[in-house]
Formats: sequence, structure tokens, C-alpha cells
Amino acid sequence: MTQTVHVPLGDRAYDVVIGQGLLAGAAELIAPLLHRPRVAIVTDETVAAAHLPALQAALAEGGIASTALRLPPGEATKAWPQFSRTVEWLLEHKVERRDIVIALGGGVIGDLVGFAAAVLRRGVRFVQIPTSLLAQVDSSVGGKTGINAPQGKNLIGSFHQPSLVLADIDVLDTLTPRDFLAGYGEVVKYGLLGDAEFFAWLENNGPQLAAGKADLRAYAVRRSVEMKAEIVVRDETEQGDRALLNLGHTFCHALEAATGYSDRLLHGEGVAIGCALAFELSSRLGLCSQEEPSRVRAHLKAMGMKTDLADIPGNLPDAAGLLDLMGQDKKVIDGTLRFILAHGIGAAFVTSDVPRDKVLAVLAEGLAAR
Repeated sequence: MTQTVHVPLGDRAYDVVIGQGLLAGAAELIAPLLHRPRVAIVTDETVAAAHLPALQAALAEGGIASTALRLPPGEATKAWPQFSRTVEWLLEHKVERRDIVIALGGGVIGDLVGFAAAVLRRGVRFVQIPTSLLAQVDSSVGGKTGINAPQGKNLIGSFHQPSLVLADIDVLDTLTPRDFLAGYGEVVKYGLLGDAEFFAWLENNGPQLAAGKADLRAYAVRRSVEMKAEIVVRDETEQGDRALLNLGHTFCHALEAATGYSDRLLHGEGVAIGCALAFELSSRLGLCSQEEPSRVRAHLKAMGMKTDLADIPGNLPDAAGLLDLMGQDKKVIDGTLRFILAHGIGAAFVTSDVPRDKVLAVLAEGLAAR
């Protein structure tokens, strides 16, 4: 059974289809978007080995020709060299403005391909087929596309909405436990920022969800997408409310930069640690009780996830160094860093009124425990 979440953005509106077996039915779902029966697929080598043959076979059976580019896996791909390679490949294959480019992969592929589609011929349409939990619940929805710079994550990019998102729950079965739990960090984020009942549901159902129960996974993806869609519709280009979606990300992006965007810290792991730090900071500022960060950490630990700076292997900068890296965050306005803090679980808000010494203290304490 499939479920559909509609993202109502006027002439850029689109559907997020969630369910099992969507790769096998891709031709039927994508065909209405096509002006001619051909698509260009961009994926990475790991995802290609697991899912590309099935997707291309399904498209061919539906009369849709396809060609595919396989990029190296990993966060390092999300930078100028592979971006340039992708754009030039699409031009070599004569992708036109009315064609469709398919992003088959996790958040790295979705972000990079979406940005390539945004700038190619000043904008071609693209379809997201997210193959990681993180991409299904977060990065494939909302139109944020881009690549990383040496100065920070996602600093180069564009808002470019997809024409369709196909979130096939079955592909999550191919994820490693670490990759699945990294994506779960983004799922938890949604409960923490605006839905206390959803967070309580995750506390009760998280272990079964991680163990592979498809109906629980489908509900978690749907609820996450619903919440993201609601916020994106209110604030598509992140002038206000959309910044709430970055709960945990101000810390996370600094930690990713500090670890060189490497496998030392996956994005969703950084989000989980960042959420725990954001709630700890909120408690230190008297915005919520100490029970709230304790509850956040308890659930993350119960799921076997990273929760603290001490869980990150290898060296890290000192507290001041991490704070400097946080200063490259996209949420900086007029040189002032904005934080997403919380009055409690499900009650996040955006603020710039955060004393530097309080942030340094939270970071220093976390580093001291390493």
C-alpha cells in the first residue's frame, strides 16, 4: 500500500509517494512527467550495485530508455569536481530543459544532482528516488540542493524543488545498521522540534522500526515528510520557520567540518549529537528542565546511536575551534549565529540570543569527557 504526501507549492507542487515496491513501479509513476520516453540517472557506485539494474529494468519495461552516471560514494563526492563531472555528463547526453534527471541515492546524490538540475540550462526537472532513510525523511523533500565548500557544508547551492519523490521502504533493507540509524537521527529531530507525540511514538516503536518492521518504517517516513512539507510550504527559502528543520545542525555542521566530511561522523550521527547538545544548551539557559536532554540522550542511547562528542573517534578542535567552525553555518545573519533551541520536546524555536560562554561551556564539557 502506498501513501502520498502532497507538497503544495503552486506551479512547483509535487507528490512524495511512500510505500513498498516503488522501484518496480517507477515507470508508471514517472511516465506522466515525461515529454519524451528517456531519462538520465545519476547515482553512486554503491547504490548502483544494489538498485540501478532493478530501476533500469522497470523503466525499460515501461518503454522508458535510460542512461546512468555512477559517482564515487561518500560525502567527499558532494563538491566541485564531481558536480562539474555531472553537469558535463548531462550536457554530453543532451539532456534538455523538458527532460527528467533522476537522483538515485542518498542525501549526497540528491543534493548534488538537484543542484546540477537547477543550473543545467537554467533549470531542468528532476525526480528524487532516495535510497537512505535520511534522504527519504529529509533531504529529498523541500528543494534544498547544493554542494560543500572547504569553508563549510552546503554553502554552495540553490532552491530547486523536485517534480516527484519516490520513497521506497523496501530499499531501506539494504542499509547497514549504522547507515539506517544515522537516518534515524533526522527522524528523531522531527519529534524534538515540533511533535512530542511523535517522539513518544518513536520511544515506543524505535527498536522494532530499526529491526525492519515495514509498516512502522512507512509511518515514520510519512510523519517526517508531513512535518517537513508543512514547514517548507510556510517558508520555502528559509527566511524564518524553516530554520527549525536545522535543529542539531549548527553543532552537526561544525563537527562534520572538524572530521573532514569523512566516515568518522555520518551526517545523521552529527544531527543526533547536535540535537543532544542543543537540548543540553537549552537546559543550561533555563529554557527547559534537565529531564528533557536526559530523555533525548536516553532514547538515542537505547537505539544504539552516538549521543556525545566523546562518541566521535579521532581528534577534534577545542571548544573555541568548534565555535569558529559553527560561525560558517548558513544560518549566520549579520555575523550573528542563530541557534535552534527548545522549551521542551516538541517545542523548538530559533534564537540569536545565546551567550558565547554558555556554548563554549557545553562544548568544553563534552570534549572533556572524551
